[in-house]
Amino acid sequence: MVSYIEDIRKEGNTIGGIVSCVIKGTPIGLGEPVFDRLHADLGKAMLSINAVKGFEYGEGFNSINFKGSELNDAFTSTDGKVNTSTNYSGGIQGGISNGQDIYFNVAFKPVATIMQDQQSVDKDGNEMVVKGRGRHDPCVLPRAVPIVESMAALVLVDHILRNKTSKI
Repeated sequence: MVSYIEDIRKEGNTIGGIVSCVIKGTPIGLGEPVFDRLHADLGKAMLSINAVKGFEYGEGFNSINFKGSELNDAFTSTDGKVNTSTNYSGGIQGGISNGQDIYFNVAFKPVATIMQDQQSVDKDGNEMVVKGRGRHDPCVLPRAVPIVESMAALVLVDHILRNKTSKI
């Protein structure tokens, strides 16, 4: 990946990519079934990060390739512990964490400022050439990983605090 990004920089261009995040050890019961759904709050947090253009959790867009009977995460009980036999839902069912790993992907677009001449127009509509200047990353992904992790942690802490206060 590093050499590919370096090659893109030499071209004066930029690329995007996907950051995948897995959250382990999430307590059961975080989130709400209608408002403040856990996956909606994660999506909102991720989509608020600069350059993010997409969010999917669990099987996401791949879920169209399944039938309902294949995609459902059936609950099982082993030694008195309730689990799901699969985790297609990405650890969240009906807006509420189910105790499985939460996993999601965040898509980042290429940086808009490139070091190649680009055709544009000025404020009067006259054709002109835009020339990129300054120091710009050819790809934000290396810097984005800790941001995605931090935003996920903030959402979970918020839901944990809500969950504790609702029981008082």
